[in-house]
Amino acid sequence: MVETPATARNLFGLKPWSVALPVLALAAILIGKPAGLLLALAVGLLLCGAILAAVYHAEVLAHYLGEPFGTLTLALAVTVIEVSLIVSIMLSDGAAAQALARDTLIAAIMITINGIVGICLLAGGRMHHEQSYTQSGVSAGLAILATLSVLTLVLPNFTISAQGAFYNPQQLIFVAVVSLIIYGTFVVAQTIRHREYFLHKLPDDGGDDHAHQAPVPRRKALASGAMLVIALIGVVLLAKNLSPMIEAGVAAVGAPRALVGIIIATLVLAPEGFAALGAARANRVQTSLNLAIGSALATIGLTIPAVAVVALVLDLDLELGLSMRGIVLLALTLLVATVTLSRGRTTVVQGIVHLVIFATFLFTTIVP
Repeated sequence: MVETPATARNLFGLKPWSVALPVLALAAILIGKPAGLLLALAVGLLLCGAILAAVYHAEVLAHYLGEPFGTLTLALAVTVIEVSLIVSIMLSDGAAAQALARDTLIAAIMITINGIVGICLLAGGRMHHEQSYTQSGVSAGLAILATLSVLTLVLPNFTISAQGAFYNPQQLIFVAVVSLIIYGTFVVAQTIRHREYFLHKLPDDGGDDHAHQAPVPRRKALASGAMLVIALIGVVLLAKNLSPMIEAGVAAVGAPRALVGIIIATLVLAPEGFAALGAARANRVQTSLNLAIGSALATIGLTIPAVAVVALVLDLDLELGLSMRGIVLLALTLLVATVTLSRGRTTVVQGIVHLVIFATFLFTTIVP
């Protein structure tokens, strides 16, 4: 669609569909939970439209802010809204949601580190043979991810102050504070102290992923930021409204209830996934890895403090420890990611390996 000057002024230079779809998604939220297959399909299409709009606005912000601020903005926006969704469900369901945070965290790690990274490395490798990135930033991110994952999802199984896969209140406060400190340290390193670790200079553009594009005006960037928030709210709330239909479908095929959490987490993380895939296809795998690893870190670093506060205030038990199967898959994921992302270059081989682990996670969830 060719925009006239008047249209561009009215929409702050944004594409009309990128404004219309998030607004329609918010309007669809007022319908509530869709009743009937046709209405559910219509809501699903609006959900896909909101995801595409979120990716578009994230790209505009990434161009305006530069890396790694653009990817950090998308990761934080998605994670804050995801945390809000988890907390709202905990407030409404109470004790019935004691394992929700754990299931969401492990699903987010598997989706980002195996699913998104695997697809990006496979797609980028097919188009560009080999792709390069700055290893120092990726290694730092994986080290922090391993620390946070073990502290929040593994260690609760081995403490003795509380029975089972739980922390006692003092331990929960300690882990929540440590998670915030570690994630805050990562953000400072990524954006201020060691920003160069999260950038990669391409030979044809001097290190700027958007060097050959016109600068984004400030008003367009501000409008895009507002529309990104609207689009992400639409994605999360539409996914929540569709969850009863998803639960019914999962129950109809006899799959475990844990699959519902994976499907919803996939929908919530879809904007980051599409943005990462687009970057990999454009030979910007550094951006893809920043998005995937940053999203996993933000999910843990922000979710644990938020749910800890809710659990302590409402006196809820918060089940965090993984099953042995989950621990094995988490350990395999961290080990393989450390190996495959250890030399500054990627190929389709690494992508296939990560996708196999992700497929194993999905299969063993459906067939435990």
